[in-house]
Amino acid sequence: MADQIKVLVVDDSSLVRKITTDILESDPMIKVIGTANNGKTAIFKNTKLNPDVITMDIEMPIMDGLAALRYIIETNPKPVIMMSVLTQHGAEATFKALEYGAVDFIPKPSSLLSLTLEEIGSLLISKVKSVYHSKISTSRKSSGDGSGDPRSPLEKRLKMFDKGETSSKIIGIGTSTGGPSALINIFESMPANFPSPVVVVQHMPEGFTKAFSERLDSSSQLRVKEAEDGDPVNPGWGYIAPGHSHIRVENRSNVKYIRVFKGDKVSGHMPSIDVLFNSLAEECGDNTIGVIMTGMGKDGAEGILKIKKSGGRTIAQDENTSVVYGMNRVAVQLGAIDEVLPLYEIPKKIVEYI
Repeated sequence: MADQIKVLVVDDSSLVRKITTDILESDPMIKVIGTANNGKTAIFKNTKLNPDVITMDIEMPIMDGLAALRYIIETNPKPVIMMSVLTQHGAEATFKALEYGAVDFIPKPSSLLSLTLEEIGSLLISKVKSVYHSKISTSRKSSGDGSGDPRSPLEKRLKMFDKGETSSKIIGIGTSTGGPSALINIFESMPANFPSPVVVVQHMPEGFTKAFSERLDSSSQLRVKEAEDGDPVNPGWGYIAPGHSHIRVENRSNVKYIRVFKGDKVSGHMPSIDVLFNSLAEECGDNTIGVIMTGMGKDGAEGILKIKKSGGRTIAQDENTSVVYGMNRVAVQLGAIDEVLPLYEIPKKIVEYI
């Protein structure tokens, strides 16, 4: 088939290479054109075979996945999906890889995860297809965060608010494929004494959301945590939806709380961006600032339309800085968006709306 997606599979385990190859080739649109057992071989085969997408293990002999990823992004960039182990070290390396230019990651099968091999396989196939047309270039990755903005995090950080200043506004952000590195950029840019809460749904496997919230907390002026049921929604805090549950914002006696709950998938996902955005439209109305960013599919598009109809302000990440222009594209087509902006201009617009 002339239009098959060509994939290079990189892992030091021959068993994992075989399983990954079998999973990918179970889809007629995908062809594994080569494998590599270390980063050095991966760099050589990337040049020789010119794959459309690369899956990359992190821990490998001779040259690890992070070193190989950096070299590939700088010399012959391709969409790279990291294969990640759910440990503290594995999570840190994964988020480092996203900063270096990897477009996404999937978890390796593990007893620590509730995902089955079949679910991981389905996730891998969908991610390979979604990143196939990603625009990965050295210029776009020059800042290390995928934003195309050459300034350092300190230069990007906006002027701080006065201490103790609060706002009635609440920010809701929805992201999927390409979202983790985009969110790192957003949170690093937020000013000190930020007067509003930020509530985020990022499509991410269970187990990784806690490590991701810790990563955001360490690099941001905001306090960031994985959302727990009953959390009060406080200014200057960021709340990340856990990978296993939906979240809503609810009003109780004029105090806003986060509700974390299990349920059916909505718009194909749990957590679902639509669930969060619908609750913000209902509970916070014109005090909501809704932001929809890079990601495959349409989750969040209907919800952000409801935010706009309830009087809230809405922002979409533009196509050029999105790894996948999907959910945000659908939102724009629905007429749900006030401003379409490159990633690095979104924090400034949020502050302006506050």
